[in-house]
Amino acid sequence: MHRIHLTYALGDSGDSPRELHHPLMRLLDAIHVTGSISGAARELDLSYRHVWGELKRWEQELGQDLVVWSKGQPARLSQFGEKLLWAERRAKARLAPQIDALRSELERAFAIAFDPHAEVLTLYASHDNALPLLRETAARDDLHLDMRFTGSTEALQALNRGVCTVAGFHAHVRSPLRSPTARAYRPLLKPGRHKLIGFARRTQGLIVAPGNPSGIQGLADLTRGGLRFVNRPWGAGTRVLLEQLLAQQRIPARDIVGFDREEPSHDAVAEAVASGSADVAFGIESAARQRGLDFVPITQEGYFLVTLREHLEQPELQHLRRILQARAWQERLERLRGYEPDRSGEVLSLRSVLPWWSYRRPKA
Repeated sequence: MHRIHLTYALGDSGDSPRELHHPLMRLLDAIHVTGSISGAARELDLSYRHVWGELKRWEQELGQDLVVWSKGQPARLSQFGEKLLWAERRAKARLAPQIDALRSELERAFAIAFDPHAEVLTLYASHDNALPLLRETAARDDLHLDMRFTGSTEALQALNRGVCTVAGFHAHVRSPLRSPTARAYRPLLKPGRHKLIGFARRTQGLIVAPGNPSGIQGLADLTRGGLRFVNRPWGAGTRVLLEQLLAQQRIPARDIVGFDREEPSHDAVAEAVASGSADVAFGIESAARQRGLDFVPITQEGYFLVTLREHLEQPELQHLRRILQARAWQERLERLRGYEPDRSGEVLSLRSVLPWWSYRRPKA
């Protein structure tokens, strides 16, 4: 059993990678992509001798071959090498929210240590690929977002308990009054107490293998025999949205193979499809495109930030709103596939934006 040791680096955001990495995995990935040691060396900007030496050192350390050579054929990873690369990708995808939370906590601690006047804003949010970009943008403007990824309902509950200042959640704004979306969020949001802040509109759909070999065109195809689905967990806003869309089309969830198989994030469900352990998942477009997967758009939804009325005039929150309203941030968001700004930084009317909310409790 090989033990895992984690380290971190201090410095500007450009000085170190955004995610955990291991030099062996980078080497294996480069060989997988280029099909040769010399190509991997060029890809990694290293010498051929160094790459060859590292490869042999790791084969001796692990006691197994990592690369297979056949005369006249490109170099390819051994079965063990492929398994190593797959295992690391899957683990990183599943742990991405926790890794982001750890990084955020470290950044917050050192921000306070280096600058006693640093602005820090705690944000609990449903997993989203735009939020780490927002954190980077805010940090350059001396606002440190202490960000934790949870389910949408968990984020709102944390806000209501006073654990965070801002929560992030997403919702299908045209949801009927008795829909799963309305049932999930109505008890957690109250006009007058909660203040919505515009953030983004994003596309959700079906994540499928490159070329869409199964010919999946819509949600009805999920019940087709032989397809393996992978889902998000209970409490995740994406699962709430999926269950609502299935109910609207009268598609029984029990007929979908793998509906009870859960992964914690959009990146994790996309990685399951990329690795071949699932044929289809429901998630955001950017998670699919980042892995070279195909995407079948199904619907758009709003992603919102929300705070309590008493927090709205806090300097840190006003700072965040200015960043969201800046053209520099909105242009960066537009470059992320499947996203577009939607009244970013504006304070919105809860009842106007979410018409399924009402003061009256719906009759049973």
